[in-house]
This record gives sequence, structure tokens and C-alpha cells, in this order.
Amino acid sequence: MSFRNISAWSIRNPVPALVLFMFLTLAGLVSFMRMDVQNNPDIEFPIVWISISQPGAAPTEMETQITQRVEAAVRSITGIDEITSTVREGNSETIVQLTLGTPIDRAVNDIRDAITQIRGDLPEGILEPQVGRADTAGDDIASFAVVSTDMTLEQLSWFVDNTVAKELLSVPGLAAVNRTGGVAREIRVILDPTKLQSLGITASQVNQQLRQVNLNAAGGRLEIAGAEQSLRILGNAATAHALGQTQISISGGRTVQLADIAQVRDLYAEQRDYATHNGRQVLSFGFQRAKNESDVSVFDGAMEKLRMLEEQNPNVRFVQLFNSVKYTEAQYEAAIEALIEGAVLAVLVVFLFLRDWRATIISAIAIPLSAIPTFWFMELLGFSLNGMTLLALSLVAGVLVDDAIVEIENIVRHMRMGKSAYQASIDAADEIGLAVVGTTFSIVAVFLPVGLMPGVAGQFFKNFGFTVVAAVLISLAVARLITPMFAAYFLKAKGHASHGEGWLMDRYMSLLGFTLRHRWVTVVGGIVSLVLTALMFAILPQTFQPDIDNDVTSVSVEMVPGTTLAQTGDVAQQVEAVLRQQPEVTGVFSRVRVGSATVSAMLSEDRERTSQELERAVAPALNGIADARVFFRNFNAGGGRALTLTLGGDDPVQLDRVAQQLVREMATIPELVAPRVSGDLPRPEIVVTPRLDLAAELGVTTSALSSAIRVATLGDIDQNSARFSLSDRQIPIRVAIEENARLRMSTLENMPVPTASGGSVPLKLVADIGFGAGPSVINRTNQTRRVNIGADFAPGVVSGQAWTKIRQLPTMQNLPEGVREIMTGDVRWQTEMIRDFMIAVVSGVFLVFAVLMLLYHRFLPPFVNMGSLLLAPLGGLLALWIFGHAISIAVYIGLLMLIGIVAKNSILLIDFALEEMDKGVPKREAIMDAGHKRAQPIIMTTVAMSAGMVPTALALSGDAAWRQPMGIVVIGGLMLSTLLTLVLVPGTFSLALGIEERLGPRLRRWFTTGGEDAASPSPQPAE
Repeated sequence: MSFRNISAWSIRNPVPALVLFMFLTLAGLVSFMRMDVQNNPDIEFPIVWISISQPGAAPTEMETQITQRVEAAVRSITGIDEITSTVREGNSETIVQLTLGTPIDRAVNDIRDAITQIRGDLPEGILEPQVGRADTAGDDIASFAVVSTDMTLEQLSWFVDNTVAKELLSVPGLAAVNRTGGVAREIRVILDPTKLQSLGITASQVNQQLRQVNLNAAGGRLEIAGAEQSLRILGNAATAHALGQTQISISGGRTVQLADIAQVRDLYAEQRDYATHNGRQVLSFGFQRAKNESDVSVFDGAMEKLRMLEEQNPNVRFVQLFNSVKYTEAQYEAAIEALIEGAVLAVLVVFLFLRDWRATIISAIAIPLSAIPTFWFMELLGFSLNGMTLLALSLVAGVLVDDAIVEIENIVRHMRMGKSAYQASIDAADEIGLAVVGTTFSIVAVFLPVGLMPGVAGQFFKNFGFTVVAAVLISLAVARLITPMFAAYFLKAKGHASHGEGWLMDRYMSLLGFTLRHRWVTVVGGIVSLVLTALMFAILPQTFQPDIDNDVTSVSVEMVPGTTLAQTGDVAQQVEAVLRQQPEVTGVFSRVRVGSATVSAMLSEDRERTSQELERAVAPALNGIADARVFFRNFNAGGGRALTLTLGGDDPVQLDRVAQQLVREMATIPELVAPRVSGDLPRPEIVVTPRLDLAAELGVTTSALSSAIRVATLGDIDQNSARFSLSDRQIPIRVAIEENARLRMSTLENMPVPTASGGSVPLKLVADIGFGAGPSVINRTNQTRRVNIGADFAPGVVSGQAWTKIRQLPTMQNLPEGVREIMTGDVRWQTEMIRDFMIAVVSGVFLVFAVLMLLYHRFLPPFVNMGSLLLAPLGGLLALWIFGHAISIAVYIGLLMLIGIVAKNSILLIDFALEEMDKGVPKREAIMDAGHKRAQPIIMTTVAMSAGMVPTALALSGDAAWRQPMGIVVIGGLMLSTLLTLVLVPGTFSLALGIEERLGPRLRRWFTTGGEDAASPSPQPAE
């Protein structure tokens, strides 16, 4: 038994094939029902983050004292690919990206050990360094506002942190709950700066005494009355009033009650952010799913918990703000509908061509028998029903019936030669067996390298490539085992009849005769097609990925450093007002922080404009808002601006100068809107410079000076704060001066600073106080400074057009020494994806060539097939041009499928001609007969595949961003490439055979010994 006669074996032994596909179908149904539904496949990002906080520290000091030391400590760890750091006021965050395959748990431990080793070199006032790995599966899948009629903001915040979070985290697969807005309860010790000055005590000293006094501690163990008794020391105050009665030691051996120098109040932390919904302040929370979990099941489980909480707490209501699962479900439903509709259309095409309902039913059976078992193999590979796997299934909707059509068409042709259905099935299946195997493996050869792509992009395309490979291999098994067997027992032979004849076939045979008489015309036609293809690639705009029509659009607001929370909120309200004026907007949700805000608009389902059209129409109005940088977040670019260019260098001054020059040049490009350097605004500072000589005389150290000022204005860091114990938790005691006192410079000037003698002196006595400025944020990549230049696109512009002009700018052409462009983040990932994808395509083409060599056992005919692959893109590119789509990664995926299909069509022609020639049929008659007998199955498969892709190209439901251009390019490419294949390949094949006939004997004589045709050596006389 071989690939050629396996169908005959299945016809004679139908039970094994039936049992096999019964098992595969059942396994596929079970797998389908329990597979996770996700928007994107889970990607293993080998990323470790390091976060170190020092409240109140300026970015410049954070960089030199913390960030640079952290980067140097982790740089030598094995497996590190890239280190990026972002330094802001009070926080340094370093992201360590590891090479794929590096054991992430070991890397986390190695990095944690490296940070522990340098812990003594870091400043004293830092919070304990935090090290962790990126565990969750991305952004929030849903967010909700909490509305209550009988809770304060602090009570509602604790309700979310405690009750809601506990319930939601009990949902299987839910990884994290994040609260936005609200406040955290604190005991506020609000110091009176005047009384501090008069008593000569500092805020730091008050905080230290409270830490030592207000706590419950262990006391040891005693044996009383023959029994062990444990000792507890209860020093914790029961109420805020009791805490106010605490005696605080001051100089001279005196004490003073805490309540005499401060207000002690049970309040909440100073509010640094809040959230609003349609203009009303709300408290909100979002949740994320864990990896390898379903978006839909996690969301449904969370909704059930929230409904239960509403029943248990009648005065609490949860209002949904955002839900990405809705988009995921819509894409899933649209893909499944497209698969079913495409299959139905493909079956209708079979009936229109063959006019035999029995043959149509057999072809229809091939589709579920191919599609359903695919789900079992997808589950074995660890895949989910996500955007990439569903895209693959949409793409192969027509291919699943392709092999079965070729088989059934050939069987019907043999039946119309007068054979019985049984004999026709055996003869036809054996005749076309190797050709069907070769055509299927040509698609496998194209998509297998895509599934094996390396890097982060490879993790995405693994889902896509292997799903296509599994689906077409199963369709091959159906075509070789099930279709001929069903045909043998189900079809009815009706005697001799014409097959594939008619006016159209007569015209084609006349054209085919002309091309065989004028074979060089086909070569010229192929060259013209290739030139037109290159021209279309040059004309069509290019972008990395198509714009997705999101149900939510987000606006980022960046304020001038030093802006207060109230001022930021005013600008956020202006942004909300602009968005609410748009008819597509149904609601607005804002997250306001000190100096920045994010405003998200929920869009209606029946909107006339896409989210991108809305954004580009509204952007000019947002850019006109004064005293703020306002721009739409581009989710294709990782949530930043639509275009980001990164420059790196060691000299911050030179780097900033080059960046500003480049921004001025980018402003002259009409395709760009509002180019700016991100985070370049200076941050206002009050600079305190110690008078070292006088400070030394009084015993005032810089460290003591810093601690006194920081604790007085911000409160001490959490790990050094006193704690107030409640029955269910501990809350911090925040010691700081009153907020109104911070409005006056005199408060800072008269701030008491401890001396070595135990007394204190005013700050202005030992330091000069002035105004200054410094960077608001510092970005670093691989231990060097970097700056990001961002811009938006003008209406109708795609990224490829803008990047082409940016590369031509004088500054980009001649970057000064010490400044270089850095590929980082999404830009680097996209560049690697394009490179790896192109390598996969080239590898796929070589694999197709290898398949053809194995199939033909000839040298030149495979080159004819390879030349036909150049005909694949032209029709698809013309279709894109007609419908106004840009070239994107979705288009390249469609072109990849076209390469496999065009290879299938040319294989059917050439394989049949070679088979006939092996039987002794002259070359010209064999090629003409191949055209006559293979034209109909080629056209049938083309029309069936095109019909199967129509729902994908129309994309009447779900987001069409990826599926529509892919469907258009496949349909357009199929139509034109099939026509060109039928017309040009036979003539080129004839030329190749002629060349082979002329050069073959010479090549054998020059490079071989002749093989079995070599002359036997003449006998030699014995010596």
C-alpha cells in the first residue's frame, strides 16, 4: 500500500477508515466544547521587572543612585536580551527582557539575588526593592464602577479591596483585581509647623517615637500556677483620640502630648488620583485573567460573583464601564459563521459544476470531517480559539473541500467513461493520488515554516501556521480515505456521458493550442505579470498591521510637570466634553492622576465611523486644548502614539538637541500630526543646598536634613511608619505637616533640623533654598539614555508612507556620533516579525521546490511550478488597490496562501502531463490532454475557494480589520492567478521539456557515468 493506492485499500476495507474518522470527529467535538476562547493567544513574554521607590526623590538622583546600579548588577546575568528603565519622581522601574527559552523562574531568582547583593549600596530612604515576573495575560478584560448609597469613599474603597477582590479572585482563572480611584484609610497626624519650631522637634522624631510606643509586641513566656502563660505587650492605642494622648519626648527631658502639637484624625490618605464616569466621580476596578484561561469563562464567572454581591449588598451597584470580552465573542462568532457560510458556498459550487447531488453530498461531508478533527489537534498543541487560530480556520474554509473536489471530479469523469462507480473510484483515486498528496504538501510546505518562526512573533504565528497545517493534512486524509470510499458505494454510474465539454472549454483549448505554438508568448506574459506585481507593490501603501475598529477609544493627557490634581481634572473634563459631542460616543470614563489622565470613550455598536476615523476627525480639537498634550492612544503601537521613534546616546544634552531638531524636521512632513518629544518638559524643583561649613559645626548631616524635610512634607515611607491595629487589618499612621502649611515657602525655611547636640535649628540657617528645574522622566535602554519622539498620522495615512519620509530627513541621514536610533519595544518586535516572516516565506518556497522534486523526479519541471508562484500576488494586489486597502501583515498571510494554491493548480497540470508522457503519449498531446482534463477541477477548486472566502472578505459581522484584506487578496489572487496558470504554465512547461531534451544528454555525458545506460567495460586479457 502506498500514497497512490491507499484509496483502493480504503474502498476495499471501509471499516478502518470509518472508525478512524468517527474517533477523530468525536475527539474534535469534545475538544471544541472545552477549548478556551481568547482574543489573542497567550504569549510567554520572558520579562522580569524591578521596582524601587524612594518617595520624594528627583529622577536625576534616582537615576544615579538607584537605576544605574540596578542595571549594572543585572547586566551580567545569563540570558538577558534587553534592559529598559523608566525613572520618575520617587520611582525607578527596570524591565529586564530575557531571550526566549531562558528559564524564567531561575532568572527571577538570579535577579533578586543580584539586587540583594547591592542593597547596601542603595539609599537608606527607599522602600524594599520589588522583583517579579510578568504573570498576567495582558490588560483588564473588563472594568466596573461601584456605586453605593450608604458608604463613604473610604468604606467603599475597603469594600472593593477586601470583599469584591476576595470574591473575584475565587473565580477560576481570574488573576488580579486592580482598583482605580478611591482612598486608603490612614490615621493622619497633622503636625503644626509653628509648634514644632517652638519646641525644637522634628516630624521625623515624632514618627520614630510613635513607632516605638504605639505597637503590640511579644513579651516572652512565664509559668504561673503550674501552667505556661505567654506574655503580650499591648501598646497600641484603641482610638485616634487615645493616640493623641501619647507623650512625645522633647529636648531638656520634657514631654508633650501628641495632641498639643498635632491633630490626630482617623481619615484617609492624600488623594493623588480619582476616576469619573460621565462626569461623576466614581470608584472603579478592573480584573485580568491568568494565562491559559478563557476570556469568556473568566468574565462569566466574575459577572456571576458580582451579581451575588449585589444581592448580598442591596445598596451597592456595579456599572460596567469596559468589556473586551464582547469584542472577543464577536470575533469568535464571526469567524465560525464565516467558516460555515464559506463551506456552504463551496458545496453549492460543486453542485453547479457537477450537477450531481450525490457527488455534492460526498464533497460536503469532507468539510466537517476535515474541520472538526482539527480542533482535537489544536488542543493537543495547546492552542485556544483565539484570533490567530480562527483566522487560520477562516483562511482554509475553501481549502478543506479542495482535495475532495479534485478526487470527486476525477471519479465522476471516469464514471462518464462508462465505468461503474466502484471501479471508477479505484481508478480515478489511483490516477490522481500522488498529485493530491503533492498539492496538499505544497500548502504544508508554505505554512510549516510560519508555524516554526522564532521569537515573540513566532509564538503568535505558531497558532496560525500549525492550525493551517493540521487542517489541510486532515483534509488530505479525508480526500484519500473517505471521499473515494463514499463515492464507490454511494454514487450511481449513468453510463457514457460528456464531461467538462462546452463552448468555454473549446475556447480554452484553442487558446492552449495557440500558446503551445507560440511558447515564448507565455514567457513574455509571465515577465509582464512579474513587472506589474513589482509596480503594484511600489504603488500600494504599506503598514505593519491594519487598524482595528475598537469599541473603546482612549485619549492620553499629559500636563506640565508640577500641575496639581485639580488642574489635571479640569483638562480631563475638557477632553470629556469634546468626546461627548460625538454621536458615536455612548459614555466616557476618566482616570485622573497628578499630571496625567486617561479618558476612554465607549462607542456605539451601530456607529457610522470606525474608531480610527473618529480619532482622526476629533484629534485637531483635542490638540487645541491649552496647557496640555492630548493625543489618542494607538493600541497597535502598544498604547502609545501611532508612531514612535527612539534615539539613544550617553550625552543627555546632545541627545535632546538632536531630538528637538528632528521634531522640527518631522513637523514639515504632511503625513504626521503634532510630532513631539515624549516627557521632555522640565520639572519645577525647590533646591535645598546645605552650607557645609556651618552644617558641620552644628552637626547637621545631609542625610538628617533630607529625612526631616521628607517626613514633614510627605510622611515617612510605609515600612518606617507607625501602625494602627484594627480587628481586621493594620493601617498606617501618617505623620506630616498640614497641607495648607505647604503652600508657604516660610514653612520650609523654618523647618526644624536636628543637630548633633540633640537640639534643632531652622533649615534656612544651614542651607540655601532656591528654585530650579530637572527632567520629569528619564528613559534608558541597555544602560544608555534614550528619548522617544511620538507623532500621529494624518487622515488616510498609513505607517509605511510616514516612515519612508522620516528616513529621508537630513538628521536621520546624518545622525551625529554618539547618537543612534534604537529599535525597542513594539518597533523592535515588529521589525523582528517582518524579518522572521520573510525568512519563513523563503523557506516555504524552498520546501515547495523540494516537494516538487520528490513528486516529479525531474529537474526542470519543478522550476516551471516555481515560476508560476510569481503569478500569485498580482490579482490580490489589484483587488487591494480597487478596494482601497493597504498592504499589511494580513495581506502577506493571504499571499502566502495564494502561493500554496497556485502551486496546487500548476501541479495538477504538470503531473498529469508527465503521467501521460510516461505512458508514451507525445509531449504536445499530453499537455493538451492535461489542460482539457485538469481545467475543470482547477476552476472548480478556485471558484469553491473564492466562494469560501466571500464571507471573510465581506466581514459583515465582527471587526473586519484583519479578515477583510486577507479575504480580498485571496479572492483577487485566485481569480487572476488561476487564469494565468491555465494559460501560461503549459507553454512554459513545454519549453522546459524542450530544454531538458536538448541539455539532458549533454549533462549526463559531462557530469555522470551514464548510470544503467553506461556501456559495459570490454573484456581485458588476463595477464
